[in-house]
Amino acid sequence: MAYDEALAARIREHTAGEPVVERKMFGGLAFLLGGHMAVAASGQGGLMVRVRPEETAALLKEPGASPFEMRGRSMDGWLRVSTDAVAAEEALGRWVDRGLAYAGSLPPK
Repeated sequence: MAYDEALAARIREHTAGEPVVERKMFGGLAFLLGGHMAVAASGQGGLMVRVRPEETAALLKEPGASPFEMRGRSMDGWLRVSTDAVAAEEALGRWVDRGLAYAGSLPPK
């Protein structure tokens, strides 16, 4: 499945003014800040969001949030967020802001 281009355009609107770089990764379109992925329009639908690892458990209680798994293992600091959960611009903006905040807190690559 290809990533949702309409969702990518909405993410792009929320990242306007930020020094993000777009890169196709993992079948989706990632938005990187300082060389770190902040958020992506996932090739599996919805968002991939990078968050503070210590906030993972709490954020999994948010509507539509689920663990991001790679090779069958959940990874703290990475979440999937369903398309339905980001249908409203306010909800999408909150997730994009979380990803940007964490990526922006890391030293540039």
